[in-house]
Amino acid sequence: MNYDKLGAWAFILGALTAVLASFVTADTGLLKPILVVLGIIIGLLNINDKDITHFLVAVIAILVVGNANFDAVPVAGNLIKKTLQNIVVFVAPAAVIAAVKAVYSVAPGR
Repeated sequence: MNYDKLGAWAFILGALTAVLASFVTADTGLLKPILVVLGIIIGLLNINDKDITHFLVAVIAILVVGNANFDAVPVAGNLIKKTLQNIVVFVAPAAVIAAVKAVYSVAPGR
């Protein structure tokens, strides 16, 4: 099995799911677990040592923007907020894995 392709498809599927689910009003309860599993796959397969810092900075930016108040944006504010919340659910597990990898890489005696 080609893990690079699996990681790439997991990212594409997760990103599309996070965005498209923002347009759906009904919540089946499956969205968040699916996004978390895809995020774990991303963290394990896609984030290598040279990309950890860039990835973690990007995740911090998404977390900050995701907590912004989009109520002031007419019409699209709620959609933007839901999309960012879904993206945060998607990238958070990958960020945890990347952070653990980063800590391990600087651990003494490794």
